[in-house]
Amino acid sequence: MPVLCRMPLLPRLFVEGPEADLAEAGCDEAGRGCLAGPVTAAAVVLPPDFDHPLLRDSKQLDARQREEARTAIEAAAEAWAVRHVSPGVIDRINILQASFRAMHLALAALDPCPGCVAVDGNRFNPWRDLPWRTAVKGDGRFRHIAAASILAKTHRDARMLQLDRKYPGYGWASNKGYPTIDHRRAIARMGPSPVHRRSFNWALPAEKA
Repeated sequence: MPVLCRMPLLPRLFVEGPEADLAEAGCDEAGRGCLAGPVTAAAVVLPPDFDHPLLRDSKQLDARQREEARTAIEAAAEAWAVRHVSPGVIDRINILQASFRAMHLALAALDPCPGCVAVDGNRFNPWRDLPWRTAVKGDGRFRHIAAASILAKTHRDARMLQLDRKYPGYGWASNKGYPTIDHRRAIARMGPSPVHRRSFNWALPAEKA
């Protein structure tokens, strides 16, 4: 995939008030729409001057580019963490709350702890007493959220490759658990695996007449 020109990303979301001087963590998740596997979140604190040509929304990068960006982010970050929440928890508390839990776990693993949090999207459950803000399409606007999107995606993809070897036949090496037609057909043919999300709809779409 060729790298296209991108708009410059901003280094942080809090730019005024007392939070402007605090370490700000960017947070994002991957795997919300999947039929199988965990939902994964990353939290990243970047140096204020860090930038990279591949720092952007992870969906705009191919697998090789994401891995290159991941290596650069993990080497340069002041702090980073990735955490997974299992399908069983997703089924018990729902995917939105599981996404928030994964973000909270990632934030709790940061060392040092950030002073404020910037989250991709438009919803978040407060974590501890830290100031936080959301940003719609934040992974295409802010460096640390873009970095979090890349780490969440690459670490979750790696987990799905492991699960593909453990539970072969569902095509997770390529579809990563997302609801492709081939994935749905495999569930219909083989039945669900232990890591399929029971609260999600696995059914094939109705065939057109």
